[in-house]
Amino acid sequence: MIKKCNSLLMMVAIVFGTMLTVNAQDDSSYEMWEDIMLTPDNTKLKVLEVNMRKHNQTYHNAGPHKATVYNITSGPNAGKIIWEMGALTYPDLDSRPSVGGHDEDWRDNVMPYIKKMHTVEYWKADKTKNNTDMLDGDNSKYPILYVRYFEVEPGQGFNINTFFKKISEAVKALDGVNPWGVYYNEFQQGDLGRHIATFSFSPNWADFDRDVNWVENFEKLHGNNSWQAHINLRNATFSNRWDEIWVYDKNMSGD
Repeated sequence: MIKKCNSLLMMVAIVFGTMLTVNAQDDSSYEMWEDIMLTPDNTKLKVLEVNMRKHNQTYHNAGPHKATVYNITSGPNAGKIIWEMGALTYPDLDSRPSVGGHDEDWRDNVMPYIKKMHTVEYWKADKTKNNTDMLDGDNSKYPILYVRYFEVEPGQGFNINTFFKKISEAVKALDGVNPWGVYYNEFQQGDLGRHIATFSFSPNWADFDRDVNWVENFEKLHGNNSWQAHINLRNATFSNRWDEIWVYDKNMSGD
């Protein structure tokens, strides 16, 4: 029995050790975002919009504590909103706004118009793979975010780096401007999953009709039949995945 337990613990350590290795950054210049998913009270949206905009402009208008709000317009969480702070680092959380009326304003003027707070997550960017240098912080330039979530199949964490590395290389080789990034959830959430998310940033909805000849370009870079091999790797590595569209809401954000 002890031998079986030790084997199980070793397997768990290997799986999560792999995840941590994928997540590791070479230096302290990483970027991370705090994302809070909220269900608004749809009967009080106008009041919420005014109050959240005022709160964010007062306490979250610049720097690492800048707040951006997105409306989730598709997928299982459609109708909810994302309140996002960042980009930041862990030390920035120690100096986050809390005094000077911040907490009281959030409590009294924002939360009464929120029906439910769902998740508070911290997403760290993989700067070696991301193709996001063209993003300058002006969310109005790329207001539509195509988000794809991935849940890792237990015991398959060792495939993660290879899978996203190949996508990253293909994205960077495409013609035109194609902002894209991969982000890792910093903390486990049990059955909620939501381990990894990729983001594609679009200037408008028409951008979704743009044909980049993805499979052709992927195989041009990685070799014949490499796309099917990549699909097989995806199916072995991830137990679940789904998409969401987020749309930037300037009327609620801090900028």
